[in-house]
Amino acid sequence: MKKIALSLGVLTAFLVNAQSIKTTIDLVNVKDDKVAVTMEFPKMKSGDVKFHFPKTVPGTYSVDDYGRFVEGIKFLDNKGKEIAFSKVNDNTYALKNAQNLSKITYLVNDSFDDEMVTSKHKAVFSPSGTDIEERKVYLINTHGFIGYIDNMQDVPYQLVIQKPADFYGTTALVDQDKSEATDTFTLANYAKVTDSPLMYTKPDYITFNAGGMDLVLGVYSPSGKYKAADFKDNLEKMVVAQKKFLGDMNTNRKYAIMLYLSGGDGPQIKGFGALEHHESTSVVLPEMMPKEAIDKTITDVVSHEFFHTVNPLKTHSEEIHYFDYADPKMSQHLWMYEGGTEYFANLFQIQEGLITRDEFLQRMNEKITNSKNYNDTMPFTVMSKNVLLDEYKDQYRNVYEKGALLAMCLDIELRKLSNGEMGYRDMIRKLSQRFGENKPFKDDKLIDELVAVTGYPQVRDFYNKYIAGSQPTPYAQYLNMVGVELQKQETPPIFWFIKDPNQTGYDEKTNTFVFDESSALSPFAKSIGFKITDKILALDGKTINIQNVQDFINYSKTIKEGQNVTVTVLRDNGGKSEKIDLKGKAVLDKMTMETLQFKANPTPEEKKLQDQWLTGKK
Repeated sequence: MKKIALSLGVLTAFLVNAQSIKTTIDLVNVKDDKVAVTMEFPKMKSGDVKFHFPKTVPGTYSVDDYGRFVEGIKFLDNKGKEIAFSKVNDNTYALKNAQNLSKITYLVNDSFDDEMVTSKHKAVFSPSGTDIEERKVYLINTHGFIGYIDNMQDVPYQLVIQKPADFYGTTALVDQDKSEATDTFTLANYAKVTDSPLMYTKPDYITFNAGGMDLVLGVYSPSGKYKAADFKDNLEKMVVAQKKFLGDMNTNRKYAIMLYLSGGDGPQIKGFGALEHHESTSVVLPEMMPKEAIDKTITDVVSHEFFHTVNPLKTHSEEIHYFDYADPKMSQHLWMYEGGTEYFANLFQIQEGLITRDEFLQRMNEKITNSKNYNDTMPFTVMSKNVLLDEYKDQYRNVYEKGALLAMCLDIELRKLSNGEMGYRDMIRKLSQRFGENKPFKDDKLIDELVAVTGYPQVRDFYNKYIAGSQPTPYAQYLNMVGVELQKQETPPIFWFIKDPNQTGYDEKTNTFVFDESSALSPFAKSIGFKITDKILALDGKTINIQNVQDFINYSKTIKEGQNVTVTVLRDNGGKSEKIDLKGKAVLDKMTMETLQFKANPTPEEKKLQDQWLTGKK
């Protein structure tokens, strides 16, 4: 029996390989930070074909055009002769009479080196990007390296990574050969290819089991400041809490985390965060962060990505299930995919005892404040469906603010309607049972499904008013139901460059203050022509460094209304950093601070609902 089984296994492997697209990524012979990729195809059935790289990929909501990082592409027949082609756009190549197409070869540049050059194209979000640093690290988000041919997305791929023998690849994929020089993986289709990132470095990883799930954490720390083992205790605690929170909604038996810490003489990048996949996540953070801050970020950000294993990776609409990489059609439901997931990433921490009640309330308070930087009357479904268009893309970040708050209010609404028996988590569980990874729902029928799984027609009213409608969500009204009150307090006039000074960051490489692109400019900043992408270098000649930051802030507090002020900034000009002085008269701005706090004497009904909301218990 063993011999027969082995023979059948070999035969099956042979048949798969014969009909698969063999793709080789060469990490050994790297030249000028470019990696060679070779794709070998089974016999073509069609004479005219199009070969694509993705315009965007699931989990990202921007036009990234990964084909622009490719050069020297050649299409070859089975005799090695080049086949003529035409380039349709950055991502697409057209071939006629391609029956003899046998191989495609090309070189890939990484996106990290291009992040600060935004004059031609908006930077790729780092966790969905690529990095090639010879003999240091290779971050392989596969959609940045591998393309596909129309009508062949469902053909299996055999992925071969040629690597330095002393490098280790962190991935959720299973290596099928024993060679130290190559890793070989078999992937069912192109969707699985793009769902399978890898990170190759000198070995620094840990493996362990938490909550019945096998995990691998691989870390790249350019200076060696951090090791994978440094983060094990926090990660294990987080995963156990996540698994408990999700219960039967999560079926993952394995999960891989690729933690890339940027710094040193490596590429200057700014898109810190993470990108979700079914069995893994790629995370990019600055190495300068203290360990406690990285631990907290892992808990907040990685948990967000892990919760995506439920929604949208396993519960989603047809737009995601049949994703068109070349011409993507977006779903209306980022409020649920991203907003609901962000809410989960905070809710599980209070319900599983990782944060206090006051900390949870403060987080929701911050989201209310941040959401005011966006258009509060823009229907979320419209923004979501059109998020790739210029008119809407600047509103995308609100999915993590208002999107999470919509889920919070719907959670409270459901608990109110059900006398505490049902919440947002229960609704998502029922939806995941009704559909699943291989059974998508129709995008415009989601509200019908939510009414069906909850049994409450009032959910439709909520959806039509606050999600698909233009009515601002009455947060105070919903929070009052759970014994929370909103208090307003006006601050003394302040001088600063954005409306909320708490959204200021520091760039250690340039010794400048920097700001998130979603931050609202202060009246003074608008008056002097300041751009949100400018970096603050000096104020009235007073420069910034990490040692005197407080001195700089204290000086800003002395500035009076109408005082002449000179702000020195670094401004990107065609990929080059230009020093500019911006001058004007100071404008001091008042802020209305809104704070959430638990009522001192909630009613019995409010207290009961509050406890059910914060504990998840019925």
